[in-house]
Amino acid sequence: MLKGLATRIFGNFVDKHLANFNFLKESLQKADIKIPFRVYLSLSLFLSIFFSLLSLPISYIIFSFLSYQIPLKIFFSIFIFFSIFFISFFLIVFYPYQIVSARRKNIETNLPFVLIHMGSVAESGVPPYMIFKLISYFKEYGEVAKEMEKISRNIEEFGLDPLSAAREVAKRTPSPALRQVLLGFISTTESGGNVKEYLKNAGEQALFEWRIKRERFLQQLSTYAEFYTGILIAAPLFIISLFAVMHVIQPTIAGMSILNLMKISTYGIIPVLNIVFLLFLRGVEVEI
Repeated sequence: MLKGLATRIFGNFVDKHLANFNFLKESLQKADIKIPFRVYLSLSLFLSIFFSLLSLPISYIIFSFLSYQIPLKIFFSIFIFFSIFFISFFLIVFYPYQIVSARRKNIETNLPFVLIHMGSVAESGVPPYMIFKLISYFKEYGEVAKEMEKISRNIEEFGLDPLSAAREVAKRTPSPALRQVLLGFISTTESGGNVKEYLKNAGEQALFEWRIKRERFLQQLSTYAEFYTGILIAAPLFIISLFAVMHVIQPTIAGMSILNLMKISTYGIIPVLNIVFLLFLRGVEVEI
């Protein structure tokens, strides 16, 4: 119902600007989000405006507690309205990209072990279709198992041969590493090469690269810890202490109370910076 309402309101506007969001269309496919491109973009606009309108009375009440004058309350409320709109729209539009990134990371974490497993299965002489189907049963392999399940579905439900089914999944997988493996598997099979040897070598190479990434990330953690201690612990303490001294000497800066600046820093800026840092760590971490 909400998707239909959003499409009716913003559908025509979205149609005029679809070309500017082609990256979103590709991300929706790779993220396995079953919402049409046009509908998702309309829903993004609808939710962004809804959250922005909701922020107006809330921000006005908050600034009332800070004893601001009415013109200043209105100015900050309007500023927050547009800030919430752009932030909400950005987060919703790039949400599929975050899903794609998470799926790619999960695939590349499990891929070395999947390749070793596939090589062991290939040693028994089973056909490629059974290799893909068997791996799809192991949910411990996460997103790789889902990609293998898609290959099995393409074969069983759409009647594709195993190589064509693997090629279709390779086009849409969010992981370049898995795409390369599937295309290598296809070319090796078509050229009559040794599939067992290919899977064995690919598994060893992927496992080596995974170990290198993990060791590099563990070394970087010490640098991030020093950055966090200096910027997000020592610096805020220094600024709050500085505000306390300034409040005794001069209680206002440019018409704004030092006490209010301390409140905004303590309850707003510092938590936001910590959240941003945690999101940064989440984005660069290597799954183990």
